[in-house]
Amino acid sequence: MAKLQTKRDFPVSNARRYLEPGPIVLVSSAWQGRTNIMTMGWHTVLEFSPSLIGCMIWEGNHSHEMIRESGQCVINLPTTALTDTVVRIGNTKGYEVDKFAHFGLTAEKAAKVGAPLIGECHANFECRIHDDALVARYNFFIFEVVKAHVAPSPKHPETLHYTGDGVFMVAGKIISRRAKFKPEML
Repeated sequence: MAKLQTKRDFPVSNARRYLEPGPIVLVSSAWQGRTNIMTMGWHTVLEFSPSLIGCMIWEGNHSHEMIRESGQCVINLPTTALTDTVVRIGNTKGYEVDKFAHFGLTAEKAAKVGAPLIGECHANFECRIHDDALVARYNFFIFEVVKAHVAPSPKHPETLHYTGDGVFMVAGKIISRRAKFKPEML
């Protein structure tokens, strides 16, 4: 049995440090002959079929307008091998520099959207806007994944999870309870 934990008050504005739903991703976009990449730490799976992903993209971010206008993007999953690049991308303004060229990343042609895949990432998820009803009020996009590309190895890559203040956790250790899993309980 788990040990009872002693707790202390914590700023509610920092709750996300413990509740972030997923790994850091790089979102690539294209609009009117230009491309961009942004680092994003806030996204969540909303539905399995169709595959819907919710993402908060601040309206002051260059990618916000590009994605809003084009209606599409690619959510790319970097591994820890790209940690420094992920941080540098997040600290660079896309309207000032071509991030693919500046960071030496490979823009690969997507199959179903106009935004490029990032070749160095472990996985790429081509997305189209599924619902933009919450964009104006909350900067919250709901995307449908229309095509997925995943490297076969490693099966469980080491990914980055942002906890705030420039600190990341690394995921990659796998704990299986498959033998105890009972799908009928869902």
